[in-house]
Amino acid sequence: MELILQKGRPITKERRLDKEVRCYDLLDSLGIEYERVDHEPAMTIEACAAVDEVLGDATICKNLFLCNRQKTHFYLLAMGGEKQFVTKDVSKQIGSPRLSFADEAHMEEFLDITPGSVSVLGLMNDHDNHVQLLVDEDVLNAEYFGCHPCINTSSLKLRTKDVFETFLQAVHHDYMVVHL
Repeated sequence: MELILQKGRPITKERRLDKEVRCYDLLDSLGIEYERVDHEPAMTIEACAAVDEVLGDATICKNLFLCNRQKTHFYLLAMGGEKQFVTKDVSKQIGSPRLSFADEAHMEEFLDITPGSVSVLGLMNDHDNHVQLLVDEDVLNAEYFGCHPCINTSSLKLRTKDVFETFLQAVHHDYMVVHL
């Protein structure tokens, strides 16, 4: 499959999941411009290498869905793909007991996404604010932000400012900066 950067949403909804279409609908309604590349399923940050090249100067994020030991607090950590997640470092910064990966059931319940498709855009489905967004400071310093539209067969390039100001405000979520 040839990877081609395209402006905006797909022309047709054919073979698109409802949650992906809802991402495009929301971004369009907010006036957020984006570019899109369709690709084979990309389950890991390593699988996104070719997509990363097509997106150019967008910071492709590694997104981790985490929870505390009691599974009472849930977090979505957006960090640069080249960085390593060190549980104790993040736990200390957010004042939470040891963090671990949250289960798939909570991921689907709160964000309507599945493993390999985790994205900040999934917060549009978290109407009751079960999930706290954590963002590595380096992600915020990039001009562009790359993420999946709730499905790992497409990737988007958006202005970081649009994601962390316009989008998050519209979906009633805030974020906490962490240093990785």
